[in-house]
Amino acid sequence: MQKLGYGVIGVGFFGEKHIQVLSRLPNVKLLGVCRRSLQPLKEIAKKYNVPNVYTDYRELLANKEIEAVSITTHIDNHLKPTLAALKAGKHVFLEKPMARNVSECEQIVKVAETTNKIFMVGHICRFDPRYAIVKRNIEEGRIGEIISLYARRNIPAAISESVLAKIGPLMGDGIHDTDLMLWYTKGKVNTVYARTLSVRSLPNPDIGWAMLQFESGTIGIIETIWYLPKNTPFDIDSRMEIIGTRGAIYIGGSEQGVIINDETGWKIPDTYYWPRVYDQRVGVLKEELAYFVNCVLSGKNPEIITPRESKEAVRVMAAAEESAKTGEIVTIK
Repeated sequence: MQKLGYGVIGVGFFGEKHIQVLSRLPNVKLLGVCRRSLQPLKEIAKKYNVPNVYTDYRELLANKEIEAVSITTHIDNHLKPTLAALKAGKHVFLEKPMARNVSECEQIVKVAETTNKIFMVGHICRFDPRYAIVKRNIEEGRIGEIISLYARRNIPAAISESVLAKIGPLMGDGIHDTDLMLWYTKGKVNTVYARTLSVRSLPNPDIGWAMLQFESGTIGIIETIWYLPKNTPFDIDSRMEIIGTRGAIYIGGSEQGVIINDETGWKIPDTYYWPRVYDQRVGVLKEELAYFVNCVLSGKNPEIITPRESKEAVRVMAAAEESAKTGEIVTIK
């Protein structure tokens, strides 16, 4: 079996999830991992039998055996490693959001389109069977023309505290549902009005709401609350409602099918995105990364999500953050 030489740049919480999945994919040979702190990096490399560790991503990119990389750094550190990886001739899987703003996205897309390498941004919800089934039903005309969408993606305050040092809830999580709304409607957002609220005086607000007006007149509402109580039994409360001219679709995200009630209270563990089963990470992240690897090995550009679609989601959420700062409706050109 042909194996793809692979490296991971940015080994934090989510980077380690990538390593856990990639280390068990039969057509991947995980050859290198990179983060600035050497000691925890060595421990992770030993745990997953990764032969090479790097504290400088440029050194990882110089390894000719590494053909593809996952870039799972914070959003502030997406642009330079991504451009360097593409220019070094690597296939690149970049975690969402693509970049901090549209200008940086355009730089990445421009370089990606001048190479013959596979470039894909990780919009994991497109690989979730629930959202994919909804896409098929919409395309079959089951609910007619979409006229209204509402989505929420809320997480407990304890989880969000460290994340809010780098990114706010609209760009951090609202981008998931923005991408889904653009995917479902195949439309363009004309105007955005958003409001945010800071509860803990952290670098980014705890709460963000956005109203999107599509070119067709369709309205979308996005709710992102990163301040759920500490006794919340789940890590994420994600739901979506899609109203059409001939029907409606409702997607529930916090109903994982398993409830555990022990001495510490009720818990609802993840059974969709990256649950651990038989000492392996399975679920949607595995499907997404396996899809990317298969695209690389077959030489076929990803069709489920394209770089330009990823850029548009950033454009809308960047407009939402601008609207929240100014208090004005922002028109997207």
